Amino acid sequence: MRNLLLYYIAILLPVGILIYLYAEDHIGFTVFLILIIAYLLIYRTWTDGSRLASKGIISRQDRWKMMLPGMHMKHFTELYLK
Repeated sequence: MRNLLLYYIAILLPVGILIYLYAEDHIGFTVFLILIIAYLLIYRTWTDGSRLASKGIISRQDRWKMMLPGMHMKHFTELYLK
């Protein structure tokens, strides 16, 4: 995922869908909360790690390390600006 626009779409679209589903009462608060936590812990770890791996900054085996505190800040420029 080297294209920055596609990366932003990939990380923002699921949140938008979740907010829409919650606002339209298609899902309850508990389900919404579980899905947001899964988004943060699983989906964002995977997408951020995949972006860094495709850019050659980390290896594919180290994608799970994006879950560790501070890793998003360490790679902030590479993830969100370049």
